[in-house]
Amino acid sequence: MAATLPNCPKCDSEYTYEDGAAYVCPMCAYEWTEDSLKEEQEAALIKDANGNVLNDGDDVSVIKDLKIKGASSVIKQGTKVKGIKLVDPDDGHDIDCKVPGVGQVGLKSEFVKKL
Repeated sequence: MAATLPNCPKCDSEYTYEDGAAYVCPMCAYEWTEDSLKEEQEAALIKDANGNVLNDGDDVSVIKDLKIKGASSVIKQGTKVKGIKLVDPDDGHDIDCKVPGVGQVGLKSEFVKKL
């Protein structure tokens, strides 16, 4: 019985083939190895300032004072934010959340730590 090859991670095509240690997709011309796929998945994880992986619904704390563009208010260091939502980075802002006293804002994960 032949081993089944993985579908293409880019286009999900089932017509992949092996080329030495790599896999190749003839539909979109994507080439990958198991190691490169793991590295891409690791890079896609959103981590806090200490390197902890963040998930939707986590509670975080702001690690430095953050000025808000277009407003005179500041998010103070130590502010606790509950129930974050991870989003695709928009100008580096990969967290959507509601900050007490400020409202709905986008934060960069590099300025928070997981509680």
